[in-house]
Amino acid sequence: MNKLVVISGPSGVGKGTIAKKLIERNENMTLSISCTTRNPREGELNGREYFFISKEEFVDKIKNNGFLEYSEHFENYYGTPKDFVLEKLKEKTVILEIDVNGGLLVKENMPNALLIMILPPSLEEIKNRLIKRNTETLDKIEKRMQRIEFELSKKDKYDYLVVNDDLNLAIEEIENILK
Repeated sequence: MNKLVVISGPSGVGKGTIAKKLIERNENMTLSISCTTRNPREGELNGREYFFISKEEFVDKIKNNGFLEYSEHFENYYGTPKDFVLEKLKEKTVILEIDVNGGLLVKENMPNALLIMILPPSLEEIKNRLIKRNTETLDKIEKRMQRIEFELSKKDKYDYLVVNDDLNLAIEEIENILK
């Protein structure tokens, strides 16, 4: 039976890498694609990393109950399109890589969803990862670091916690959870 799996955790913890590797290793899994109002980063394509839409389009989807969850972060909106996820679940297990609040909202809307929080080995390590990504200013990285304490305070509401100090071990642990 196909599952809806939510992978959450602080910025820089490796959620995207873990989700990508899970899908590469498991042909019965696919990644949900979220909608966002932020601009694409270099190399990102509409419909692959995100559905890049205007704020007006996003608000219309909210009004029409078109999201399993949505939120605003760093002056942009992000949301999981309900129809997209339900269609994909007919074929495969669907992985949502979303923030902690989004994960909890998905659980409210779809109680059978499995919530997995990825934890950093340390706060220092996560800051180093964000700096190495080289996609944001130091000011934005500091804002993300301030949010980590809040996100980690929600870990008890998740079904499973996985520490990403070794990527391959973290992926294997998640694969075992899904079995």
